[in-house]
Amino acid sequence: TSDQNVHNAGFTSSGIAGRSLASSVMSREATASKGGVHSGGPTATLQKMGARGSTHSSGFTSSGISGGSQASQMMSQEAKSHGGETPRGSTTSTVQSI
Repeated sequence: TSDQNVHNAGFTSSGIAGRSLASSVMSREATASKGGVHSGGPTATLQKMGARGSTHSSGFTSSGISGGSQASQMMSQEAKSHGGETPRGSTTSTVQSI
């Protein structure tokens, strides 16, 4: 399931696992933002979902984003703020890809 994929990537209830995809995502995000990982960004969102096991129930599924879900609302907000597209590397695209 998507919850297991997020956990396997290193986003766990006890934090981000060292030497994992999660730690790599966190490092890239911190570097890009000049030292911080922002609330609502890919790392924070995935960590929150990984700790709760709520990725699938939020609407991120292996067959895509569920209509009317928290995930679809997130995608819509990102698209509106980026001229109608959800950019690569955005929170929505990062969570969905994992």
